Amino acid sequence: MKELVESIAKALVDNPDKVQVTQLDGERSSIIELKVAQEDLGKIIGKQGRNAQAIRVIVSAAGMKLKKRLNLEIVE
Repeated sequence: MKELVESIAKALVDNPDKVQVTQLDGERSSIIELKVAQEDLGKIIGKQGRNAQAIRVIVSAAGMKLKKRLNLEIVE
């Protein structure tokens, strides 16, 4: 899952080398933290949060396949 979020984020930003993704696993859920460069934050969030929402939908759909709840957090 971490690789999926990382590849999506790297495709959207100008500085793909500054993309960092960490995954914190629990029993039934996981939190995926996405950190990008400050100037790329707007590109990840998108207009009215549409890009961020689309990434969250993809992550949660993939989590359903794994029978796990996945949450994406965008860290500044």
